[in-house]
Amino acid sequence: MRILVLGGRAPVALEHSRRFANAGHEVWIGDSVSCHLSASSQLVRGVITLPPPRWALDQFARTLSHAIHTHRFELVLPTCEEVFFLSRIRRRLPASCNVFVAPFEQLLTLHSKLQFIELAKTVGINVPDTAGVTSLVEARDWARGRPVVLKPEFSRFGVHVRIYPSGIPDDSSPLAEQGNWVVQEYRKGREICSYGISVNGRLLANVCYEPTYRIKRSSSYYFEPANIPEIENFVRRFVEHLNYTGQISFDWIISENSSPTIIECNPRAISGLHLFHSDCQIPAAILGEATAKFDVNLARPKMIAAVMLAIGFPSSVRHGSLRRWLYDWSRASDVLSIRKDRAPLLGAMRDIGSFVKTSLRQGCSVREASTRDIEWDGEALPEC
Repeated sequence: MRILVLGGRAPVALEHSRRFANAGHEVWIGDSVSCHLSASSQLVRGVITLPPPRWALDQFARTLSHAIHTHRFELVLPTCEEVFFLSRIRRRLPASCNVFVAPFEQLLTLHSKLQFIELAKTVGINVPDTAGVTSLVEARDWARGRPVVLKPEFSRFGVHVRIYPSGIPDDSSPLAEQGNWVVQEYRKGREICSYGISVNGRLLANVCYEPTYRIKRSSSYYFEPANIPEIENFVRRFVEHLNYTGQISFDWIISENSSPTIIECNPRAISGLHLFHSDCQIPAAILGEATAKFDVNLARPKMIAAVMLAIGFPSSVRHGSLRRWLYDWSRASDVLSIRKDRAPLLGAMRDIGSFVKTSLRQGCSVREASTRDIEWDGEALPEC
């Protein structure tokens, strides 16, 4: 089978590509920015350059449809936030191709940090008190001095999140123009992420992990597996309730002596994918060929080793935690450079160089330069 994996800039796209190639499929990569991280893998056959869906959705649809026809792709697998645009244009793509996405309105509900909480309540799980607001005054009135978190209704990677563990101070700056905001009861505890794969409401793969090392409050680069049955039970009920097809991820907080509290949902791939043992047939799950859910080998964490060295090591020296860093480093394996496929590490460096150039040209951060072409913040998308 010929597979097109989108979002080739991301390590999870590389992970999917390796798994499908090792299962005997021909894998291509598609993206609208530099994606040498995945494209440089010896297991990837070719690259499809796509228009940026955020700014050129019609061209994105036409180019992708043409690529599916020309190369006879039988599966299109998104990994990042292009999932929203892909779902929006699904009817313009060949019906014979399996496009692994949920319906657009369903994704909208899951992406909204307000609507999702209301939906999660109906399935039965702990949720923090949450409300939509448009100003800091509204948020302060709602909080009444309580510890809260403020974040845009549609956001990612913890960007623009404000945490007020002692309540909202009087001198807090006004909310940025990020659309509607969400104010949420602050829960202190252990942060957990979960990642699952579901087909027609049937959970076929799921894993929990702790983002042990992070870039500030944003992306993690060290993934510590965790076994939390209560989370998996909820995910199973949730995807069954929605009859969900696609990848689905959740953020959780586990406070002392309490059950997990769900915080938000990301209906796409996240780094938990790296934690499945090589024997787990993730491609079979996505293709609907798996007969049972896969168990996860919890023996070894994974990491982005280059970031662990460049950021984690100096941070551990500054904070006096070098011994713990050395211990964690010794336990984990890298997700980019593996035996017989080392080139993706150099590919990732080329991508970073490209994102740095874009950030300088556009006057934005490197993180923004690496994702802004696929970000969707709930704005109306044209009918396609």
